[in-house]
Order: sequence, then C-alpha cells, then structure tokens
Amino acid sequence: MPEYLAPGVYVEETSFRAKSIEGVGTSTTAFVGPTRRGPVAGVPELVTSLTDFEHIYGGLENLELADVADAARRLNYVAHAVRAYFDNGGSRLYVARTVNGALFAAGQLLAGADAAGAFMRARFPGASSNGRVLFRVAQRPATLRTMATAPAGSMLAITVGSTETLYQGNGATWAQANAAALDLTGLGPNDVPGGAGATAALLTLALDVVDADGGAQTWEDLGLARAHPRWLGTVLALNPGSRAEALNNLVMADIGADVDAFELLAAVRALPAVAGDTEGRRLLLLAGGSDGNAPTLGAETTAGSYAAALATLSGLEDVSIVAAPGSSAYAEGPAVQNALIAHAERRRAYRIAVLDSAPRQTPGDMRTARGRVDSRHAALYYPWVVVANPLARPGRDDIPREIELPPSGFVTGIYARNDVQRGVHKAPANEVVTGALRFELDINFAQQELLNPLGVNCLRYLSGRGYRVWGARLVSSDPEWKYVSDRRYFNYLESSIDRGTQWAVFEPNGERLWANVRQTISDFLYNEWRNGALLGSTADQAYFVRCDRSVMTQNDLDNGRLVCLIGVAIIKPAEFVIFRIGQMTADAA
Repeated sequence: MPEYLAPGVYVEETSFRAKSIEGVGTSTTAFVGPTRRGPVAGVPELVTSLTDFEHIYGGLENLELADVADAARRLNYVAHAVRAYFDNGGSRLYVARTVNGALFAAGQLLAGADAAGAFMRARFPGASSNGRVLFRVAQRPATLRTMATAPAGSMLAITVGSTETLYQGNGATWAQANAAALDLTGLGPNDVPGGAGATAALLTLALDVVDADGGAQTWEDLGLARAHPRWLGTVLALNPGSRAEALNNLVMADIGADVDAFELLAAVRALPAVAGDTEGRRLLLLAGGSDGNAPTLGAETTAGSYAAALATLSGLEDVSIVAAPGSSAYAEGPAVQNALIAHAERRRAYRIAVLDSAPRQTPGDMRTARGRVDSRHAALYYPWVVVANPLARPGRDDIPREIELPPSGFVTGIYARNDVQRGVHKAPANEVVTGALRFELDINFAQQELLNPLGVNCLRYLSGRGYRVWGARLVSSDPEWKYVSDRRYFNYLESSIDRGTQWAVFEPNGERLWANVRQTISDFLYNEWRNGALLGSTADQAYFVRCDRSVMTQNDLDNGRLVCLIGVAIIKPAEFVIFRIGQMTADAA
C-alpha cells in the first residue's frame, strides 16, 4: 500500500478489470537438417522467405555427401522443403543446421604458420565454400591535402619512373618499412610528395568473394595495416563483434600478429593474375571444404547432430511445428523420427512433430512403419511429392527435370496457411498442395481405407480437385487424441494460458486471486467460442473454468499451489460426411 505522510491530494492508478490472455502464434515452424552452408551451433536463425534462407544457409544445389551413393538422396532436402514451405503459405521458419564431418575451405595468402602467416578461411563448413577470393589493389591519387585526411594506417605508394616506394601512416607522418620518414616540408595542399616526376597514390584493398554455388560478396576500401579502421582483419574478423557480421560475411581473414601492411600488400601482389581481367585482380582459391557424410542422430553434446540441433530449438518459445525434411532418406531416419517425437512431447513444449514417410514406400511398408511410432504429438504423411526441379537447365541432361521431395515441407506450409485463413482449430486437410506435379505413388481409395485408420495421412490426387492433403490424424492409439487439429488447438490453448497467467505466480493465494484467474481464462475462452473454435450453442456448453475450494485442498494451499480446472468442448473435423437417402411416397407424412 502507498504511504500518505504529508497532507495533500494523491492521484493513483488502479484497475477494475481482470488480466487478459493473448492467443499465441501457432504457425512458426522449425526445420532441422543439412544445408549447403550456415551456422551449426548457437540459436537457429529465423528466415521469412526463401531469399533469406539462401543468404544464410545457401542455395538449392545438391549436397556432396561422401557416404551417400544414391544421387537422389543427395538432394538438398531442407532447402527444397523451405521453398515448399513458403510456396504453401508459411511465413516464419527457424532452421537448425546439421553436419557430420563437414570441413572448412581455406586459402593461403602468405606462407607461414600462426603469427607469421596469413590465410583466408570460409566462415562456415561445406563444399559450397570452395570458391574464389579476388583481390584488387585500388589506387586514389594522393596530394598533401588527401594525405592529411587519410585514416590511420593508410598506405601510400610513391613512384618515380619504375621505382615504387611504400609508406604507412597518416597526416604529417609517413614512414617506410624501415621507419624512414617521408619529408613533407615545403609542400602545398595540392602538391604531390616525392619530387619532380613522381606520382603518389593512396592504396586500399577491394575483395570479391564467389562461392561454389555462385553466391558473391564485395568489400571496398579495406585497409592493409592494423591501425586502419577498415583493416582487412577487422572487417572480416575471425571473431566478429555481432551475429549479423558472422552471418553476412562468407569469409574471414586469419592474419598473423607478425604480418605487417607491407608484407600483406606484397602477398596480394604475388597472387596469380586473373586472365583477361581489366581491373588487375589477383586470384586466391579456397579449397578443402566438404559436406562430410550423411547427418546422424548423435547426442545433444555432439555438435552438428540432429540431437544437438533439436536441443537448440528448446529455448525458442514461439516454435509450434517441428520437422526434419529428408531425414527419412538416411540410414538413421527412424531414430531421427523418434527424436522429433521426444522433442515434441517434452514438458511444456506445445509442439507437434510432422513426420515424413521414407521414400519409395508401398502401402504395406507404411503399415509397418506406422507400427513403430505412437504419439499424441506427431502426425505422419505419405507419399513423397514430385515437383519440377528448379535447378534444371536447357542442355543439361545430367540434371533431372523432376525430383521427389518429402511431404513435411509442403504440409508445414499448409498448416501455416490454414491457421491464417481459417484458424488452428480447423483440421489442416482437404488443402491443395501447391507446387506438386504428382505424388510418388497415386494412392487410391482402397489403399487409404487401409492407412487412414492407422493414422497415416495420405496425399492424394482427386480428379477435378487437384493434389490435396487427404488426412488429418495423429499417430496415436489413444482414441481421445485422434486428430491433428485436436493436438494443435490444445497446444494453442495451453501455451496461451501458460504465458498469459504468469502474473499470478507469487500473488496472495486467496479468493481475490482465484476470481481474477477465473475471469481471465473465461474471457479468453469466451472469445474462442464466439470465433467458432468451441462447440456449443451457449458459452456454458462450450467451456467451464473452476478455481476455488472445490478443486483445491488445504494441502494445496499450504504448499503454495493454485489449481484451476478447465474444460473445453473442442470441435472435431467432419472426417466422414454421410448423406442418408431413401425412397418415399408422395403422400408420406
């Protein structure tokens, strides 16, 4: 309570209403799996378009997995799944990269090790980092005026005839490598140092980096000396000052402590010239990068494993859908599937795992595969989707025109589209699969009669209605948890109530708090009922909220527990629509 110690008028703010609960987002998705490049450890990056993904994690080009002989299984499944996700309506996606023995590309700029050497290294491991670094020494005419405003650590070249002398410094102090100073006495602002017949230029570096996939970056006005504010080793630092720099810079400069500006410039000039290049650029090849082997489940402590990637998602509260596109194509597919389920089932995860069938499965195979999993937090989709290959080019017969992709990328995008257009309470089924040319197997009615009761959601071609998701079940044997919409809507309710009632922790546990909690949750559920997410012609039929002595014992109160019992009548999808038609006579009542 406020204190009133001196006479006066006191104005205070108070509230006459219960707290409100805001519904959480339900369409934010997370993918785990191998990509062409990108960070391996740390918090996964959020991407909102395919362009964002390509900027950080590379393009759609195939992976170069050393232990995978089947070309189809070398497809960059995660990248293609990202494309399918956004094409089908997704908008927010986290990506957690996995690697298994991938190596970094590097190129030696100056011979020597540690303090005496200089190298250019790829920021991230992967075969896509095997590229080129093109150096160009840029020259700007130097006079006493331009030299006076040059940054600290600038390089100056004075040429008389065929003789070039290099100086480092700024302002009035310029010295050679042997510390001999340049005499600038008696020069006017527009005079060129060095005497009659001399030319002078301020030197900087320009870099063009081109990776194996054609990605390119350019840097201008880089300094050669450590004192320069844009020194090469600072702009492309091994340990950049921000996450944005680490993600944006494809390469990093590893320059030994004993390497000075004169040695660095000599090393750049000693690189081979680029044939036919009119700008005089010099070429340094980056080599040795590799994608390693097929990713494995591993452990949470094994950097780059599926388990470690899933662990990084645990701290992201806004993720509600998780998938590992393409993992079912690898040897450890079933293990990764179980890890996805375990991740979704963790306490207060509020997530659903979207599982892929393995490629080239028959309905009989799927019956067996479904028998290996049982969860109220996962849904399984079959078969794979055939799409046009975005990498196909005229005259390249070695690149297939069509490719087969796992369904999870398409389905998670449909989840997101369904949530925006209809709401999370509506089953994400009877929805068009955008981008599908056909499915790997044309599932017929009889085959779905076998698979649907088991909880295998089929993707089907329906004449006149296109390619659609034609199933909405969980892989659960619990009859109370049959449908995907049940799980996702309960996740939404639980997460919203969880986050919207954190204010109640450590409040005095009495009637006033109980009434406030009841009102807060009731207002939230009333709005859900009005929006058509709950069943019932009245609010009393749709839900109830109890938070009083009827659900709490004295032992609960003595141990600091507030118990609130909530019941909701959720709407089930009309999976079977039945019309009963019979004959009648004209005079029948």
